[in-house]
Amino acid sequence: MQIPLRRFFLLGLTLIVTACAGTQTPTGKISDYAAVRVSGSVKRDFERSLDHLAEREYESAIALLQSVLAREQRLPAPYINLGIAHYQVDNEKDAEDAFLKALELDENHPVATNELAVLYRRQGRFADARHLYVHALAENPEYLPLIKNLGILCDLYLQDLECALAQFQHYVQLEPQDQDVSIWLADLKRRASK
Repeated sequence: MQIPLRRFFLLGLTLIVTACAGTQTPTGKISDYAAVRVSGSVKRDFERSLDHLAEREYESAIALLQSVLAREQRLPAPYINLGIAHYQVDNEKDAEDAFLKALELDENHPVATNELAVLYRRQGRFADARHLYVHALAENPEYLPLIKNLGILCDLYLQDLECALAQFQHYVQLEPQDQDVSIWLADLKRRASK
């Protein structure tokens, strides 16, 4: 039950920096990222980095994203994509740092949380991954990758069939066309009934 690289990869790519007027919370954090005004060169370089990521040119994407972040540090998307690129070249330390920086900007960001939890799962930090998933799902209860990946963690790594069943049942309610998860759910039900 491995998530296809392409689907995992595209999660971070869906976040695009846009330009408008911005709003900040009393703590100085930005509450509406779509409202952050960024320079045209930052936006162009961010978009070029997406092309590199799509072509699996991770080193080029990393260089561009680092350039973007040297000029603009208010948005989680470049940090998330930088983390994904580092993850793809097996640089787990820099990937973790990038995901944590995105979560400093938005502690409930579902994509950043999901990517960090997947990294923790890969590192064998199952309790940390589970904590991230559970916390993130409290804030984002219908974000499908969180639900699916918590189910995978519970099933394959924690052998917690009850948790896995609950996640996959919830997932299938929200996304009934996903045949893979439907098959996983049927298998879990069979194993749970033994």
